[in-house]
Amino acid sequence: MWRGCPAAEWRGWVAGDEVYGHDGKLRRWLEEYRQPYVLAVGADQRLWRSDLRQHRVDEIASHLPKRSWKRISAGRGAKGERLYGWALLAWAEQEGWEHALLVRRSLEDKPEYAFYFTYARKEKSALKTLVSVAGRRWAVESTFQMAKSECGLDHYEVRRWQGWYRHITLSMLGLAALTVLRAGEKKTFSAQGSPQRAGNPAFARFRAARRLAEPGTSSALV
Repeated sequence: MWRGCPAAEWRGWVAGDEVYGHDGKLRRWLEEYRQPYVLAVGADQRLWRSDLRQHRVDEIASHLPKRSWKRISAGRGAKGERLYGWALLAWAEQEGWEHALLVRRSLEDKPEYAFYFTYARKEKSALKTLVSVAGRRWAVESTFQMAKSECGLDHYEVRRWQGWYRHITLSMLGLAALTVLRAGEKKTFSAQGSPQRAGNPAFARFRAARRLAEPGTSSALV
């Protein structure tokens, strides 16, 4: 990150899972360069409270009043809108930049929780904005999972960075080609009046893969 992307040139947000959220050095570095982030943390992460004691974030969430929770979509998923209950608790502010704890709660009778540390300008720390950022990571993870299952993204045994880079590049290029072809197949079936097949991702992937194997398809994509 330090070498490849100077912080002064960054735009938008940084989002990451618990591996990054637990890295205090990373969080402090992002804050030093005024880089907004939404980073997941574990339930055992602790925060200083007004009683001058550290409390676990799951303990803090369990004491939030009912009015603190808002039902908001984190974006569309395979089964429609991904609705959760969300709560936001600001816990520090400095020079117009706000630290907050974002909590996600599922809608089941026995809800599951997820926790995020956020950092952004106060005017950009609205609940809906932070939920949107947290939800984008789901789309990225889904794309990587698709690349692993369909294009062998994680099927490599290499000892040098160059070999790894070539493998990853070809896998992602293959995924991009399949995505373009799948989008074309969906349009074709929609036009022919086959909504069941058009909305079936597995069938669309099958058609796209078969079309990719046809002679002349690769050059047409380029």
